[in-house]
Amino acid sequence: MNSNTAFTLSEVKAAQAKLKNYVVQTPVQRLYSSMVNELLGDQAEVHLKLELFQRTGTFKARGAINSALNCTPEQIRNGFTAVSAGNHAVATAFAAQMMGTTAKVVMIANANPMRVAKCRQYGGEIVFADDVHTAFEIVKNLQSDGYTFLHPFEGHNVSIGTATLGLEFVEQVDGLEAVVVAIGGGGLASGVSMAVKTLAPNCKVYGVEPEGADTMRRSFSSGQPEALDRVNTIADSLGAPYALPYSFSLCRKYLDQIALVSDIEMIKAMSLLLSDLQLVIEPAGATALAAVLNPLREQLQNKKIGVIVCGSNIDLDTYLDHMALVPDPSFEITR
Repeated sequence: MNSNTAFTLSEVKAAQAKLKNYVVQTPVQRLYSSMVNELLGDQAEVHLKLELFQRTGTFKARGAINSALNCTPEQIRNGFTAVSAGNHAVATAFAAQMMGTTAKVVMIANANPMRVAKCRQYGGEIVFADDVHTAFEIVKNLQSDGYTFLHPFEGHNVSIGTATLGLEFVEQVDGLEAVVVAIGGGGLASGVSMAVKTLAPNCKVYGVEPEGADTMRRSFSSGQPEALDRVNTIADSLGAPYALPYSFSLCRKYLDQIALVSDIEMIKAMSLLLSDLQLVIEPAGATALAAVLNPLREQLQNKKIGVIVCGSNIDLDTYLDHMALVPDPSFEITR
């Protein structure tokens, strides 16, 4: 299968059938909140796709397993490797366990301790790197040793895997007028947007990036994949240092707009998810909701909105440190 070709809905449905033995269909929960009604209008509906309840704790399991299922028997026997801030490393270790092989992954030294522990629980061997550039050098050496590289966000199989999430969401909630999804490298947004736009062409799809990791927005502006000199956001799992051609091309084709959110806006969304749904969410998982309640607010007045809560692998100490940054988590009402 050519990793540079587009994919079809039939391929997504075929992947969904294969993945059902490895991942779960995550639930959808409507967010009933007086704050949401004040911000978005009394007729607004916000439906949360709770992908934090996916195996491994994030959507990453979908892309990693689908990539693993499309490897040759020899590639599987050789074991898997990956570069990750944490969540994809966990998913790669999980994929290796499911395939009956090994995983040796490279994680950044300051990776969240919960993700490190989860990776090891799935049998992953971890090599730590000081920074992302060093990490990629290490993983190249591991590939030279024979390990099969599972990319965190780029390629045909990754996007088909994440498209199963978009397919599920549209099947679970009728009449969505907008879907909002976080962007790191673009693996999630590329698959979700393709599936949603194919099944519901009139539904708007918005991608959301942290202000300090706006790789895809810059790529949209220039018309080609761009890189960042520096990533600066608490949403570490969205801190891809560059965009790549495949995910970029799909995002550019299927996303209607990219919005940016600040760290403070993410923390406020985290607070709302805690107070109204008792969910402890990592910043990346709250990014889409942060955009709904902030930069996309006017466009989404009284709409039926789907929000992907993409994951929540965060330890309690880090979570509390983030929450302490915003003494007043309330949203400004300007309508």
